[in-house]
Amino acid sequence: MIRKTYQKGDSLNISEYEMLTVLAEELNMRKAAARLYVTQSALSQRLQAIEASWNVKIFIRSQRGLLLTPEGEKIVQLAKEIVQKTNKVKEEIEQLAGQISGTLTLAVVSIVAQHWLPAVLKTFMMLYPNVNVSLTTGWTSEVLSGMYENRFQLGIVRGKPNWSGIATRLFTDQLYLVDQEIQSLEQLPHTDRPFIQFKSDSTYSLHIQQWWHEQFQALPPRTVIVDQIETCKQLAYHGVGYAILPEIALDDREQHLVHMIALKDKHGERMTRDTWLISSEAAWQLPQVQAFQKVLQNFVS
Repeated sequence: MIRKTYQKGDSLNISEYEMLTVLAEELNMRKAAARLYVTQSALSQRLQAIEASWNVKIFIRSQRGLLLTPEGEKIVQLAKEIVQKTNKVKEEIEQLAGQISGTLTLAVVSIVAQHWLPAVLKTFMMLYPNVNVSLTTGWTSEVLSGMYENRFQLGIVRGKPNWSGIATRLFTDQLYLVDQEIQSLEQLPHTDRPFIQFKSDSTYSLHIQQWWHEQFQALPPRTVIVDQIETCKQLAYHGVGYAILPEIALDDREQHLVHMIALKDKHGERMTRDTWLISSEAAWQLPQVQAFQKVLQNFVS
């Protein structure tokens, strides 16, 4: 049996659980007091206080030493488990000294989580194997809500966020009209092909509606509305109709299937969508958050 050795001056740091464990190992007040570097009287007083708090006798005193009571056996077993777990955690903390560990909590807009984040996470988890990652996905409004409620350390959102903490633009991607048949925007007012739309945050939908009104002063006559951007893309790729999609969702291996027309506003500027990283000042200081931010730089530089 490996027994912990205590040093002089440790008595104030000895927990009740450690004391009970030593008493159960020695079954002798004098030997236990010597191991713990406390006086027998002090040890006896602490034991009496513990027994009073449990309202049971833990040990029976005799001239030959101590005997564990049935109740005492259960209490000492609990004490041993707590001491073992405490020592294990202390050892793990010592081993992790200088290493990045802990949990990284991320909330990421779904389109970014699906098309851009996997490569980032793979690199991060290879470089920092001691960090646990908790990932939640959703719309930008849902990510922002979670960040306002302090449920996540980092958020990745689309569009300029209304955020008072740290906000860093990660990248900007172009918006494209995608279709098998339409080859120029001038054909849109004359086509009877349906406009396939996907449900999204109100800011994105408003962005597209404003562009459409600027260009044509009227909404498209035929529309198909789907719940996911991937469904929208596949319908467009299979010739069901045309869609407006962000560059991040367009796979290079599939672009030969369709025509891609870059959207421009009334001033001739390309229509784009920004992706932002947001965090609170407090969370930004965490080592695992700093490590993730460093990995991100390799994907956005």
